Amino acid sequence: MILARIVGTVVSTRKDPRLEGKKLLIVKPISPEGADEAGYLIAVDTVGAGAGETVLIVSGSSARMAAECKDRPVDAAIVGIVDTVKLDSQREPELAAARKK
Repeated sequence: MILARIVGTVVSTRKDPRLEGKKLLIVKPISPEGADEAGYLIAVDTVGAGAGETVLIVSGSSARMAAECKDRPVDAAIVGIVDTVKLDSQREPELAAARKK
């Protein structure tokens, strides 16, 4: 799974008929701390996510197993809206040191 933030939408007037009616969103992968990571993905929204929300993405064959994506040409799907992210307390000192570098 990939943690990501929704940063935009894709509008496509012509696409594979199996994608008709599906909302396509641009997502930016993020770290557990919320920092941007490299690249962007286009993902099919299966949960009604909106702009700026933090979401869970699955890709590859897992994306094609998500609700509303079976037998569709999908490589990334939004399968959850994240409320909070909390790392184990044992890792906090290590993460704080990494942020200072």
